[in-house]
Amino acid sequence: MASFTSLLVGGLAVLGCISPANAGPAQARPRAPSYQAYPERAAAVMEAFDRAWDGYYQYAFPNDSLKPISKSFENDRNGWGASAIDALSTALIMGDKKVIDQIVDYIPTINFNKTNDDSVPVSLFETTIRYLGGLLSAHDLLSGPLNNYVGSEEKLAAILDQAEHLAENLKVAFNTKSGIPINDVLFGPPRVTDEKTNGLATIGTLILEWTRLSDKTGNKEYAELAQRAESQLLLPQPRALAEPYPGLLGTNVDVETGEFVDSVGGWNGGTDSFYEYLIKIYIYDTSRFTKHKNRWVDAIDSSIKYLASHPTSRPDLTFLAAYQGNNNLTFRSGHLACFDGGNFILGGLVLDRQDYVNFGLALVDSCHETYATTATGIGPEGFAWQDNKVGFNATNNPGPPAEQSDFYADAGYWITSSYYILRPEVIESIYYAYRATGDSKYQDWAWEAFKAINETCSVGAGFSEIENVNVKGGGNFTDFQDSFWFAEVLKYSYLIQAEEAPWQISADHDNEWVFNTEAHPMKVVGKHI
Repeated sequence: MASFTSLLVGGLAVLGCISPANAGPAQARPRAPSYQAYPERAAAVMEAFDRAWDGYYQYAFPNDSLKPISKSFENDRNGWGASAIDALSTALIMGDKKVIDQIVDYIPTINFNKTNDDSVPVSLFETTIRYLGGLLSAHDLLSGPLNNYVGSEEKLAAILDQAEHLAENLKVAFNTKSGIPINDVLFGPPRVTDEKTNGLATIGTLILEWTRLSDKTGNKEYAELAQRAESQLLLPQPRALAEPYPGLLGTNVDVETGEFVDSVGGWNGGTDSFYEYLIKIYIYDTSRFTKHKNRWVDAIDSSIKYLASHPTSRPDLTFLAAYQGNNNLTFRSGHLACFDGGNFILGGLVLDRQDYVNFGLALVDSCHETYATTATGIGPEGFAWQDNKVGFNATNNPGPPAEQSDFYADAGYWITSSYYILRPEVIESIYYAYRATGDSKYQDWAWEAFKAINETCSVGAGFSEIENVNVKGGGNFTDFQDSFWFAEVLKYSYLIQAEEAPWQISADHDNEWVFNTEAHPMKVVGKHI
């Protein structure tokens, strides 16, 4: 468990109270860290990947997701083989030729004109980050540093052709008066549903993949569609409702008017990856996306100033509150939001803002505590705390339930959802912390997290979600292995222990790749930063 004393020793004692007022526009960056690889740990992650893949390939392929206990499958992502596409960039980074060949041979056979059930909508967001992102990343890697793994130019061309074919079927989603897309579309043939609103994350997490597709194919339409939608988020209306804090927005947008309909938000699910992509699209091309960087800075400054919160029982911890309008905070978060530390760190490195890096490290340390304090060593899906500055009798600041009062006293949070659904965000942020500092403690944290997941979730033909992280053994299994297990958890667990490579995030201004929200690396086209 990381103690507050260790933070003091590291010179980070004020992380929880950094504010924009005492943070300059740019600070000198510390000398770039050195990194150490742990080949035996990386090999153990590769073994888990192969075990999960073999189970999927035997019992589920070419369907979407493995049910490892019943040794069957579930088509939760339209039946196009989500786990295969999500696994490809990880297999490439690991150099797993058997798996690479199996997936590359499969890609030309996917029929993106129909789904396994044409009555079930296709999610524009999920399809973009998993399928479109996975295909574009594979094409970038196979046409670049890993071209030795592609068998022929025809196979390479098929990957990009399939990405464009998919986008052609998805682009009907943008056919609204405002340009704000409808997230749920139907195939057979492609057509929109009657949704009236769309969410901040599901609108704002398209721009990287759709712009990359335009840049690779020369067809400007894809980028224009995503960027038109994004423009409504960069100048949100009506301002008083849409932007309760500078740079921090509500959640739901009317697809016809382009106006926000609420002021609810934060760094949790539904809004999270909009902020993530503001800085990532800037990294992708600094010449075209300065406005996005500026909006990210506004969001970061407001998050530090207004949302930073410390539990009464553990004031050394720092979490980000959610909000329901201005001055109405809720002190609840979860595993999904724990990507925030990594995003602060990444942006801080890019912009030479050590204050952002330091605050991000505080968030990483605190999310790591959600792993270090449970019976399984794995963090819960949802958690809450009592803020140490808001009045204890305030309706938005209750204490823990009686049955968790002792746990809260030690851990600094209580569990609101005990599931672990093979999410990556804590290990993801630990990866960025390591790349920013070179401190091997982060490699140890990631390794302990991986071992806990490997021990607790390994079952049947692969790995399963569990119902209770605070019971030894994890309680019951849900018999489901999501595709992002391959794309994210195993990739970040591997990268933090692996040798240097072009796609590794660098603390210097020489990043050649940026990871989409599904951890698929995209080739940077502008100045390396």
